[in-house]
Amino acid sequence: MEILIKRIVAEVGKVLLGKEHQVKLALTCLFARGHLLIEDLPGMGKTTLAHALASVLGLSYNRIQFTSDLLPADILGVSVFDREASQFEFHPGPVFTEVLLADEINRTTPKTQSALLEAMEEGQVTVEGATRALPETFFVIATQNPVTQSGTYPLPESQLDRFLMRIELGYPGREAERALFKGEDPRQRLSQVSACVTREQMAKLQRDVEGVQVAESLLDYLQRLVEYTRVAAEFSYGISPRGALALLRCAKTWALLHGRRHVIPEDLQTVMPAVVAHRVRDAADYGDQSGYALVERVLNSVDVIGG
Repeated sequence: MEILIKRIVAEVGKVLLGKEHQVKLALTCLFARGHLLIEDLPGMGKTTLAHALASVLGLSYNRIQFTSDLLPADILGVSVFDREASQFEFHPGPVFTEVLLADEINRTTPKTQSALLEAMEEGQVTVEGATRALPETFFVIATQNPVTQSGTYPLPESQLDRFLMRIELGYPGREAERALFKGEDPRQRLSQVSACVTREQMAKLQRDVEGVQVAESLLDYLQRLVEYTRVAAEFSYGISPRGALALLRCAKTWALLHGRRHVIPEDLQTVMPAVVAHRVRDAADYGDQSGYALVERVLNSVDVIGG
């Protein structure tokens, strides 16, 4: 397992330098059967990561550039009347793929943003009264610019909660950036990235997550973390039961990707910022970045071994 994950990370690393941790978090999200939101400034490699992951995993890939004039039909598809057949023929939209990159999702209106909700939650879309299934491996990678930038429509809490994880890429380290300066544009190497995982291997990985063991003491620790967010005065609201289950599922997946069949406290601690930060809010500060500071406060305040 660890060897396979290292191969995947190394292959993605050909086009996204110095971001091993973020790549592992993205893989954790995928193998936990969730959807990923990447928030960062333009030009940080968000689109490159999404395209590279699809290539490495051998999955079909579509990209939608979200703009203020995008309509739900541009995502889901539309029925067009065929005069020769005297009937309507459905033309599927780009959502019918295995990896969908929703680029700059907060550049479009809430009505169009919500068009993805059913697809992300149910694995299907309903167009003009007909329900159509999406591929079993359907995985949304959405990118968004910071909400402080002009021309953005912040995602509502209900839609943020549909994303299992939210990550940031950040600026590259000095060595990685120097390598960028000296070499060719890594995006030009996307065509050289080869698939490392078969669909059967990916399906087995997703099934194996369910078999990862969680000790009672670990569940106690998880409950203390969750309860702290619900009772501490600095939280406007805490982690929902769905958020708590998401944290547990991601911790189990992180453990599996590192060759363990049991969860340890460090697994919860590692994935918690990506899973929880977009699900909580500071009671005094509604800034979008406050969630990461709250998660750090929780981890510093709750003991692994309860008193």
